Amino acid sequence: MSDIFNKRVLIVGLGLIGGSVAHGLKKASKDIKIDAFDLNGEALTSASESGVIDKTGSLEELLPTADVVVIALPATTVVDLMSRVANGVQESCIITDVASVKTSIVDALYEQPHSFQAQFVPGHPIAGSEQSGFSAASDNLFVDRNVILTPHEKCSLEAIALINELWRQLGANVFGMDLKKHDEVLAATSHLPHLLAYSIVDVIAQQDKGDNIFRFAAGGFAGFTRLASSDAKMWSDIFVFNAKETTDILDIFIDRLTTFKDRIINKDHEFLMEKLVSAKGVRDEFVEKHVIGKAQRQFPDKQMNYLVKPGGFINGSIKVPGDKSISHRAIIFGSIAEGVTKVSGFLEGEDSLNTLNAFREMGVTIIGPENGDLTIYGVGMKGLKAPRAPLYMGNSGTAMRLLAGLLAAQQFPSELTGDESLSKRPMSRVVNPLQQMGAKIRCADGETPPIKINKTKLKGISYEMKIASAQVKSCLILAGLFAEGETTIREPTLCRDHTERMLKSFGYKVQKDKVNGETKLKGGGTLCGTNIDVPADISSAAFFIVAASITPGASLDINNVGMNPTRTGIINLLQLMGANITIDNEREICGEPVADLSVSYTRLQGINVPEDQVPLAIDEFPVFFIAAACAAGVTELRGAAELRVKESDRLEAMAAGLRTLGIVVETRSDGIRIQGGSFQGGRVDSFGDHRVAMAFVMAGLIAREPIEIRDCANVATSFPHFVEVANEIGIRLTVTSVMN
Repeated sequence: MSDIFNKRVLIVGLGLIGGSVAHGLKKASKDIKIDAFDLNGEALTSASESGVIDKTGSLEELLPTADVVVIALPATTVVDLMSRVANGVQESCIITDVASVKTSIVDALYEQPHSFQAQFVPGHPIAGSEQSGFSAASDNLFVDRNVILTPHEKCSLEAIALINELWRQLGANVFGMDLKKHDEVLAATSHLPHLLAYSIVDVIAQQDKGDNIFRFAAGGFAGFTRLASSDAKMWSDIFVFNAKETTDILDIFIDRLTTFKDRIINKDHEFLMEKLVSAKGVRDEFVEKHVIGKAQRQFPDKQMNYLVKPGGFINGSIKVPGDKSISHRAIIFGSIAEGVTKVSGFLEGEDSLNTLNAFREMGVTIIGPENGDLTIYGVGMKGLKAPRAPLYMGNSGTAMRLLAGLLAAQQFPSELTGDESLSKRPMSRVVNPLQQMGAKIRCADGETPPIKINKTKLKGISYEMKIASAQVKSCLILAGLFAEGETTIREPTLCRDHTERMLKSFGYKVQKDKVNGETKLKGGGTLCGTNIDVPADISSAAFFIVAASITPGASLDINNVGMNPTRTGIINLLQLMGANITIDNEREICGEPVADLSVSYTRLQGINVPEDQVPLAIDEFPVFFIAAACAAGVTELRGAAELRVKESDRLEAMAAGLRTLGIVVETRSDGIRIQGGSFQGGRVDSFGDHRVAMAFVMAGLIAREPIEIRDCANVATSFPHFVEVANEIGIRLTVTSVMN
């Protein structure tokens, strides 16, 4: 049974929100004990008679026996009651509120004893209606609604975790947010709309013959002004308590409204059309992204294509997004660490965000991402909660395989799913060794997702990988953290070691024997929260490194690139081909080597790819094949069968596109042979593979005719804003959408 159900909960304020908390908790567990205080005796009587409330009384009577206090009152009243609550509760009691203004509440909180501050977790459910009172409360008000927690710097991790779990049991999706950011965001998205609704009704009510105006008002008026039926006292309090943030956004709105007034007076149809079309587009995108169901978003009606026109150039200085592999791991380890982990440079791509959302679903409070910054309130090795639905990994094989190892050791069942592409990728490579550790885990027929896991206890094993795979190694390391005894993994050749490096940053001992290719660790240790600075992703940088290498006259600087020696195969291979790449300002950040790169054009020569470089460049081969197609002579690759089971069969996907563009190519079961030549134009298919799509964009730089690339939506999984960055340095790239 959840920890929250073992607590005695006191609800202060039995209105819509407080009453719905009581209803929801009783529905989740009829045995939970819920007390209530409210000045409205009718509400208390109704709640008691319905069996929702077990005990009522004065605040001074109820506070000393409460384990959890939910103050479901407006911000002004929360502030007024703060001292009474602080003086009345036991020291171990955990307190939260539901007010839509947070900064003023925390200011008042800091006047209370330190022990009380640590136990108070400010919260705000984004739920409600224009109705109010206990009679409007329901047990499903918070289901699939968002709740924002705004932990302050003195919050205890135990308190944050418990309040997170309270809202999860009510069916809510829990997000973390900075205090000040919360008040700014709510001023724009909630407080301003309510103020406008009240104001519009007030304006019309003051007009002559107001009754006639209301009589002929259309449904749109009723819909827009619905918010004006909300509790007037509560909203007047909100406007006063969040005065600065509300007036700041109101000033912007008034200024914009004045501009619209002037343009209407001047009959500026063109301006009005531009702004209205833009607003419609933003609103439609908001609905598509945040309102419609996830299942609909996974299979959109429109396909995104790229069009690259010849004549582009490469010049300037860029920083590409944060490393995806490190971003995944920062979320995973920060979540199961004890303490707070702060992450900078986090990749805000769809793959990484799906991993972040998975841990939110498992009860981890996370603030951000905000410009690549995250704050993760770790729950410890035993603190994850059972997910209420399958965890969706999108297009990320890394996330699915790593989480399979972590979840195989948890004491709750779980399921991992993915998009259409991920659902075709083999998972037996992690399922089989996990089963050897004792995991109760299975995948679908054909050894593909979904992966279903039941609770069990694991034992350490000695496992020899047949193919060098950082995903398999990391999966087993994560399982080994929880396994009884020692886990040993042997890799046939060197592969990525981000997991081992990051574990050391979190204070967990991992033994590495590079001579024998062994990684060893013992289960049962503890991770300690830390700070992680994610370097730029060399896999993303690789596209522009190749672009500068093949485009006459090109000169490009790429800053803060991760140079982990298990990832620099693309640099090594291009230098073997004669590429002009300078590595400067080499340094180490959070255990990861980093450097700045300068790249300029030179004529490349074909090579035979050394087999020891294959694991070091496995994700970069699509764009490497573009370089090979531009090189003099023949380039040949062997020992890369792994490319056939990526997001697409990358050997065949790249070969098909290269042939379309006029390049002579032969494929083999584990490799490819490319005869250097020149690109013609044409239409190629990315097969939904983000790296294939971006690779062919670089070919467009020196093609004789335009290149159209089909099915490019998945570029967002690893490189958000790719199109903007490409255009910034001179690539003539545009996006088109077509109906499927």
